[in-house]
Amino acid sequence: MRRLPALVAVTALAGFGLVGCSASAGAPGSACAAPTADPRAAEAVTVSGEVGTQPDVQVRSPFLPDSRSVQTVVAGDGERITQADQLVLLDLTVYNGVTGERIVGSRYDGNVANAQPLSGWDATFPDFSSTMLCATEGSRVVVAMPYDSVGEQAAQGLGIPEGGSAVVVADVERVYLPAADGADQFTAGFGLPTVVRAPGGQPGVTIPDGEAPSEVSVQTLKKGDGPALTADATARLHVLGVAWNDRETFATTWGKTPISVAPSELPGELVSALEGQTVGSQVLVVVPADQTSADQQAFRAPADTALVYVFDVIGVDD
Repeated sequence: MRRLPALVAVTALAGFGLVGCSASAGAPGSACAAPTADPRAAEAVTVSGEVGTQPDVQVRSPFLPDSRSVQTVVAGDGERITQADQLVLLDLTVYNGVTGERIVGSRYDGNVANAQPLSGWDATFPDFSSTMLCATEGSRVVVAMPYDSVGEQAAQGLGIPEGGSAVVVADVERVYLPAADGADQFTAGFGLPTVVRAPGGQPGVTIPDGEAPSEVSVQTLKKGDGPALTADATARLHVLGVAWNDRETFATTWGKTPISVAPSELPGELVSALEGQTVGSQVLVVVPADQTSADQQAFRAPADTALVYVFDVIGVDD
């Protein structure tokens, strides 16, 4: 069985490695305050073309904004970005505000394999994630950035002189759920772990005293209303894995990149638990100690203990 990589997905913008993470910005579905727009930026920058394609941008240069501002030129109607660590696919094109020339841009190929936590862009442009909060899937956003907002390292790499500026046109191609957001389900599993959630949706597990179940146990804790997972579809999952005996976490994607995997590539008991689950659902799975050999390979789980999983189904790729 293929080992599941504990990776942070990284995309490249013409040679810039984009990594990093930051704290959550709010709970799933919570209201958010959109970044401020500057009327001068709207007058200085005109954008045309369809979202998801290389934009046609005209910058009335030199354009030297006093502060960073955000202008939504196309408002999409898809999932909303509410957290800085939310998994998204963005396409960006960067322009020199002094000359108006295009510097660098994405491929605009719609490849969802390049989705990464929004906060990954902060390593290129400091605190860029805050400019995209409240943006919705299908949107096109123009970010005007004075030199201080561009950041010294990025400015040097992009050839922006000190005192200059950058204009970033960002297309929000895909937004995944930050956490399961489905309806809470009634469960009556006596002797099974209980799951609590932080304000941002991150789960925690309380394991009861006593012996673990002798059979695989599955509970749907939240029922989403999104598409159902098939065995071979590429699912985007947050996972928390806890060992029953010592209550220690052996696997987690929270604060990292969710796994991207077809359920059929997971250990057999997890395939059965996840196949047919819908996007937005949260699923609790307990695997008895004598059935965990595949988990030890896939998730580097400990041996000789039952395993407790909490899966948040945050998306499925077409």
